[in-house]
Amino acid sequence: MKTQLLTIAIVASMLVSCGQDNSKQNQEQVSPEIVNIDATASDVNVKSKSGKFQFEENNFEFSTINSGTEVVHAFKFKNIGDGDIVISQAKGSCGCTQPEYPQNPVKPGEEGEIKVTFRSKGIAGQVVKDITILANTVPTTKILTISGEVLATAEK
Repeated sequence: MKTQLLTIAIVASMLVSCGQDNSKQNQEQVSPEIVNIDATASDVNVKSKSGKFQFEENNFEFSTINSGTEVVHAFKFKNIGDGDIVISQAKGSCGCTQPEYPQNPVKPGEEGEIKVTFRSKGIAGQVVKDITILANTVPTTKILTISGEVLATAEK
């Protein structure tokens, strides 16, 4: 009886060990090709090409306007980097500030613009509105500002 139990235990352990998936060991290995990708290489001298913004201005002061007035301004920039600038998003700090940005890459040496529309309906007082731009530049975020004073107008 002991022999039969021992035999069953040995067979059972063999079946369990044969069914184990050894692919986990292979999944933990990293391909040596990863060092050829600039973003993962450990060599600090490796540089990838990237675009770089050079804006004519970072802040536009529209002075004083009446509530309900729409202000449109174009923030002009030049790509002074050695790679394309690809803007993935431009967002105003509130719904009253709407930016438009180039949908195509801006090549090195080329110029582009971020067109910003500020709608002052229902707003009064000093305003400072940020426009946050996300792009493949270093740093990846650029903030532009539109500011001024909005005078309250009497409701009709």
